[in-house]
Amino acid sequence: MVAENWDTLTADERFAARMDAWQDPDVEWASEDAKQQYRERVQLFRDVVQLRKPARVPIAPWIGLYPGLDAGMIAKDVYADYDRLYDAWMRYHDLYKQDVLAFSINIVPTKMYEVLDYRLYDWPGHGIPETAGYQYNEKEWMAADEYDRLIADPSNYYQRFYLPRVIGAMQPWTTLDPFTDIVEGPMAGPFFIPFGTPPVQQMLKTLMAAGDAALEWIQAMSKMDGDALRTYGMPGFAGGATKAPYDILGDTMRGTRGLMLDKFRQPAKVLEACERLVPLAIDWGVRACNVNRHPFVFIPLHKGADGFLSDEDFRRFYWPTLKKVLLGLIAEGIVPLCFAEGAYNERLEAIHDEEIPAGRMIWMFDATDMQRARRHLGGYQCFGGNVPGAIITTGTPQEMDDYVRQLVEDVAAPGGFILGSGIVIDEARSDCMHAMMDAGLKYGAKV
Repeated sequence: MVAENWDTLTADERFAARMDAWQDPDVEWASEDAKQQYRERVQLFRDVVQLRKPARVPIAPWIGLYPGLDAGMIAKDVYADYDRLYDAWMRYHDLYKQDVLAFSINIVPTKMYEVLDYRLYDWPGHGIPETAGYQYNEKEWMAADEYDRLIADPSNYYQRFYLPRVIGAMQPWTTLDPFTDIVEGPMAGPFFIPFGTPPVQQMLKTLMAAGDAALEWIQAMSKMDGDALRTYGMPGFAGGATKAPYDILGDTMRGTRGLMLDKFRQPAKVLEACERLVPLAIDWGVRACNVNRHPFVFIPLHKGADGFLSDEDFRRFYWPTLKKVLLGLIAEGIVPLCFAEGAYNERLEAIHDEEIPAGRMIWMFDATDMQRARRHLGGYQCFGGNVPGAIITTGTPQEMDDYVRQLVEDVAAPGGFILGSGIVIDEARSDCMHAMMDAGLKYGAKV
């Protein structure tokens, strides 16, 4: 959606252009009512992001497997049976009147994982029961002595070292030289020799099969989201995703233990690697937003929570490069949508960083004290959350109503608040889900 004069626009002008494009998409609506509801819902988010008083508090829980499980499916089928999932997806959006689409990015393409021999996760029927959601395999997929390789050339490191470890089908890639070797004609011949070998040719055939599975998946997800948007007037909550540089290292490369040891054993390398990943993280988010014509980028925050790092280490290792990513996205007119998983009570002072323009991002919280969050972020950045998973999964409708009412009364006024869940919702009590939506509409209209 980048305009021809994009480079001449200020960050505020880019922000307005992205918001306008989001609110007025080129969509063939199922009804005028759906079109009107869509525009009104987007306006709710425009208002809360810019710290204005909305018509009511928007309701945006994180939704995972729940639409399928609520319709009687099991986890394995949610990931693999796209026809049944479509019916469940439409049913969910018809029954539960939230203000954003369920997060289809959580419906991962397990057919593609199977083809690729993807080792980063287990999924239903592959390492875990058919009734369980996908699970990450914690491991040091990047060796402790490989920082220099990553820093020197991240793309080359990913292709020739990291990815062949996490994707079994890509193991022959280790026999290829870096693509940057092809600088002149005489170098092209030696580079392509491995492509004539049976292992590399089989790898390419497998990658093509994975591409077919990925195409089937994205077509199914796009139809689900597109039809729900057109029918029920619900916008998506994000147009793309990226990550904090420290989390890129700690989640799926060095692993939690490995990175925690690296902080002490080779802190300079950790810091240098985080800096090297900043432009890649910014570009990741910008490209997706440009394609999807959506101004929000989802950023799940994992290793920065209270208990993972001291406040001193958070300010040294985690926050500086995350802040650079946030500022890079904001400069492009994009709204970073940070989901602070775990508790961020000890981080609130640090993240109220006045180098970040006010009214240009969203903080969604899990287990953070919301009144403390309001004291630090109220009037500075939009924030939201944090309906507990315990109430969603094992509570009662009255407990849900009481919690939402108190939460809204405590922190929603005078604006800049989004009601959401503290967890990604897979399993839940349907009566508590209805109670969350009903309470949000009832009490959110009184702000």
